[in-house]
Amino acid sequence: MLPTRILGKTGIPVTILGFGGVPVGDLYERLDEGRAIATVESAHRAGMTLFDTSPHYGNGLSELRFGAALRRFPRDSYVLSTKVGRHMNPRMPGSSVGGPGFAGGVPHASIVDYSYDGTMRSFEQSLLRLGLDRIDILLLHDVDVWTHGPEMADQRFREAMEGSYKAVHELRSQGVIKAVGLGLNESDTTVRFVKAGDFDCVLLAGRYSLLQQDALDEFLPLAEKKGIGVILGGVYNSGILATGAKPGAHFNYVPASPEVMDKVARIERVCEAHDVPIAVAALQFALGAPTVASVILGGISPDEVERNMTAIKTEVPAALWSDLKAERLLPETVPVPA
Repeated sequence: MLPTRILGKTGIPVTILGFGGVPVGDLYERLDEGRAIATVESAHRAGMTLFDTSPHYGNGLSELRFGAALRRFPRDSYVLSTKVGRHMNPRMPGSSVGGPGFAGGVPHASIVDYSYDGTMRSFEQSLLRLGLDRIDILLLHDVDVWTHGPEMADQRFREAMEGSYKAVHELRSQGVIKAVGLGLNESDTTVRFVKAGDFDCVLLAGRYSLLQQDALDEFLPLAEKKGIGVILGGVYNSGILATGAKPGAHFNYVPASPEVMDKVARIERVCEAHDVPIAVAALQFALGAPTVASVILGGISPDEVERNMTAIKTEVPAALWSDLKAERLLPETVPVPA
């Protein structure tokens, strides 16, 4: 069995490893329907209880596949997270069926909408795709510079706080969701939201990893102070911490720079000295911060799920973290797994 942690002040227990639904939304490649559903099922059977998806992933395809898989299990046997900020229009097919980066998906147009009504519509559509009557965690999705650009960021922030924020809190008061939170790609934008409102949890992608710790100085201490549960995604920084410094490796969705390649190669050498794959070190490092309840990883096959389960259970010696700090590859003050 996987260990569980309580997600901040929510009281919700989640396994330290969860399953992320981006790949089963046909990210980068079209997946066989049966294999995609079997992958989600295998994550549940392996003992994961936290499942995260979004309407954005394949314009609803990830949610459809999550629903087909998870409805086969008792509803109380898993914690389901999805997001708001986009709803789908089936009568206006988009030119890109799943959005940038997605090879497939549902042929519906994705409409960015952080209004109250748009958020309620997004939530209702998610329930229909999932085939459920409640969702455990609902996150305001992609309200950041990364997604909308600097010229639109302030406007999207206002829209979300005036619309989506009110809607999700109303849903929580009705008992159809248990927790409200944020699903963002930037630690500074996350801090802005956390200071402006009341959030139970945050899913932060790509900003706290073995390679970069943007969230260390301000966001993580603030989350601890406010009792906000933290879920981390993107702990491999879009690939390089999974594969190592190999030709063609990507860092945060673009080809890695020579500086990043050099640093990762140095991290790899320390990991190799302790006979620990860099992917294992990267996964387990993310769980060292006291506010982090879970790390989510995606997968496109049951074999990948099995490899992730092996990685989370692999023993990592404390000396590895000490050596990374001694080589100045990690800050001296960064928390590491006990």
